[in-house]
Amino acid sequence: MTETDGEGITDLPPSAKLVYKVLEYDGPLTQKGIVEESMLSARTVRYALERLDEVGVIEEDVYFADARQNLYELTELSADQADPAISD
Repeated sequence: MTETDGEGITDLPPSAKLVYKVLEYDGPLTQKGIVEESMLSARTVRYALERLDEVGVIEEDVYFADARQNLYELTELSADQADPAISD
């Protein structure tokens, strides 16, 4: 997936940037794991994951320990798309 209309990580809301960083440091994680690590609400995390998916920096996979949940991780290309403005 490519970036939508030139939108990149820097154009995303702060919640999406936080979820990106949580996945960068602690991923892959389930949505519940992201909620726990980020201390954001489940609704905010869902929205952030949607936005990150739109710009193509996360992948969604089956979480085999509980097939009702998905496992989220950064794509291989997301490191190339990352903006130094949100990096350490």
